[in-house]
Amino acid sequence: MSEKLDIFVMDLQNEIFEETIKAYGQKGFDRWRNPLYMGSMVNPDGYGCITGSCGDTMKIFLKFERGRVKEASFQTDGCGSSVICGSFAAELALGKRPDEVQNVTKETILKTIGGLPEEEQHCALLATNTLHQAVDSYLQGNKHEG
Repeated sequence: MSEKLDIFVMDLQNEIFEETIKAYGQKGFDRWRNPLYMGSMVNPDGYGCITGSCGDTMKIFLKFERGRVKEASFQTDGCGSSVICGSFAAELALGKRPDEVQNVTKETILKTIGGLPEEEQHCALLATNTLHQAVDSYLQGNKHEG
């Protein structure tokens, strides 16, 4: 009985993975399975926190060195698409000046991922807006302690 259950679970997991790859592409799937830059940051130079219309909240933390993003991380309580978009938003900020980070758009994130299902593309906008808010807080000198 246990072996049959193990086979069932493995088959179900493979089916879920195949459907996820089809919906998010290989790059999105890989980032969903292994999100990079996930976590909080102590005393970031820039911090953004936005709750989107879908109810997902995203936080982005930035540390700058010599006018460029040295470290970036994110947190979200949202769905897999929010995780994927937050991860790529943090990655896209690395090494950039504030004005370059402000040029990261929803379309930039979607292109980097390779696309998302239409009904989940708002997560890229949430990540973009949160990233921009983090840069704005840096430029305004608003320190976030946490």
